[in-house]
Amino acid sequence: MSAFHRFALILPVLTLGAAPAARAQSSGYFMPPSASAPAAKPAPSPVQAPAAQAPAPATNAEVPNLPPLPQENAPPTAIVGVLSVPEVMQKSTAAQGVQAEIQKRQAVLKTEEEQVQSKLQTEQQQILAERGKISQKDFEAKVQAWQNEVAAAQTKFQEKNQAIQNAGQAALSQIEGELIGIIRQEAQAHGMNLVLHREQVVLNVAAFDITDETVTELNKLMTKVTVPPSVVTPGMAIDQTDQGQGPGQ
Repeated sequence: MSAFHRFALILPVLTLGAAPAARAQSSGYFMPPSASAPAAKPAPSPVQAPAAQAPAPATNAEVPNLPPLPQENAPPTAIVGVLSVPEVMQKSTAAQGVQAEIQKRQAVLKTEEEQVQSKLQTEQQQILAERGKISQKDFEAKVQAWQNEVAAAQTKFQEKNQAIQNAGQAALSQIEGELIGIIRQEAQAHGMNLVLHREQVVLNVAAFDITDETVTELNKLMTKVTVPPSVVTPGMAIDQTDQGQGPGQ
C-alpha cells in the first residue's frame, strides 16, 4: 500500500470521507462518516447472481449468396516464438533503475504526507478544545476551514503521486520502444513470423522461448534511462485505480 493510500485511510476518521452536503447537515463534525451512514448491503455472491441472458441470434436473417473473391496467396506457414514481456521488464537493468527512482520519489512524498497529516491532527485537537468556549457559528467556521484544508491536502498528494507515476511511465515507454525493436531482431534471427505472449500460451517447448535472449540484448543496448521530472500540470487526470503503483509493481 502506498504512502498516499495510508494517508487516505487515516484521514476519513477526520471526516474526510463525508460529502460536503452530509457534513453541512450533521452536527457531529468530527465523527467518522461510518458512524452515521447506514451499512452498505453486501454484494450478492457470484454464485447467487443470475446469469446474464445473451440475446438469441437471429434465425430468420437471409444469408446473401455472394460471388467468390479472387484467389489470393495462402499465408506462410507459422513459425512461432513466445516471449514473456513481464519477465523481460523485471530483469531489465534499465527498468530496475526506473523502479528504484520512482520508489525514491514516493518515499520523499510519504515523508511530506506524514508531516501534513500530523499538522492536520494537531489542528483538529485545537479546534475540539475550543468547542464550548466559542460561539457555535465560529466553531462551525473553523471546522469548515479545517475540512477544506484536508480536502486540499488530499488533492495535492493525489496530483503529486500521479505526477510520479506519469514520469515513471514515460521512462518505461522508452524501454518498451527499444524492446519492440529487439523482439523484431530476435524473431528475424530465428526465422519466426509469429511471436506470442508466453502468458497466453498453454503449452510450449523451450526452443520457442526467446525471453532470455531478449533480456540479454536489451541489457546490452539499454542499461539506463532518465526518469523525467514529476510535474503536476493543471487539469491533470488522476487514475484512482493506480495510485501508488510504481513501474513493475
